[in-house]
Amino acid sequence: MKILFAGGGTAGHIFPIVAIIRQIKKSYPRSGFEFFYLGPRDKFTKDISIKEGIKANFITAGKYRRYFSLLNFIDFFKIPIGIIQAFYYVFVISPDLIFSKGGYGSIPTIIAAKILMVPIFIHESDVVPGVANRFASKSALEVFISFSIKETEFFPAKKMLSVGNPIRESVINGSRDEARKMFKLVKGKPVLLVLGGSQGSEKINDTFLVVLPELLKDFEIIHQTGEKNFDSVSKESAVVISKDLRPYYHPVAFMNDKQLANAYAIADLVISRSGSGSIFEIAANAKPSILIPLASAAQNHQVRNAYTYAERGTALVIEENNFKPYFIMSRIRQLFSNQEKLREMSRRAKDFARPNAASIISEYLVTYLTQ
Repeated sequence: MKILFAGGGTAGHIFPIVAIIRQIKKSYPRSGFEFFYLGPRDKFTKDISIKEGIKANFITAGKYRRYFSLLNFIDFFKIPIGIIQAFYYVFVISPDLIFSKGGYGSIPTIIAAKILMVPIFIHESDVVPGVANRFASKSALEVFISFSIKETEFFPAKKMLSVGNPIRESVINGSRDEARKMFKLVKGKPVLLVLGGSQGSEKINDTFLVVLPELLKDFEIIHQTGEKNFDSVSKESAVVISKDLRPYYHPVAFMNDKQLANAYAIADLVISRSGSGSIFEIAANAKPSILIPLASAAQNHQVRNAYTYAERGTALVIEENNFKPYFIMSRIRQLFSNQEKLREMSRRAKDFARPNAASIISEYLVTYLTQ
């Protein structure tokens, strides 16, 4: 049996797909399932597909930007090309079902699936659905959602099933001891884990660089900078941090599953963007957090995700217009001055977690195909 996955080409789309595929392989090791991916080309998705044994094909995809750009005009002409390509691949692959994670890159595949009458299932990570999943939901048999039905907008309630956001088992239950060895931690200070998403965040990087010398007096920091920012952050941090404090700062370009699991395990507080994937990973690891929503995210979904999560007492939210160096430093210190508050945030994060989302979705898909 063949399952074709579609997505927009970012880590937020790809990692949940990986989590579902791993779960199917784990639960049905002799099932003979074949896994395919169809979406826009990028090196990250290609590398992940090869590693996970997914047969990936890539199509042209036009992206609509919610601001004036000549690229919108150019991308308009990519859409029909992408639909033709998707129609070809869906016809040749002849999948038994299509599972879409949304994103602009999934639209051609959804159109092709509708024409060829292939069953469609979708998953929406955010409180506010994107354009692609709004479109796909009209044809979908089931709409899996991350947040509760009451909190998620647009979709008809009868189609929605709240399961959480699929996360990889390999990024939870890390080891504090392994983390100390892996990141060469000094010990003796609380550990901050600073994440800017899979590609890193210049805004987060630049803000923390300003206050690194002060923060490192009281904290040890593991900082995922993003691969494109790693060299500049490393060079600038070497200039601003005194020699005696440098052992307490650990910049990393990008963390693999094991590194991320161990970083979560050792962290006393996580500072992160508020994509759904990040939120559900933080919750599954029962970590208190400060969330900095990406202001330019489509439909303002990161802001909505952050506040929906934080309303449960799990996190603090600092929007980008308030994300100033000394303000974030004061909030971090304020949290650590109230250890009971941190413990309560951790407990509430654990209560929110839905670590079985990938298992629930995989069981649902396999049951549909084998009934």
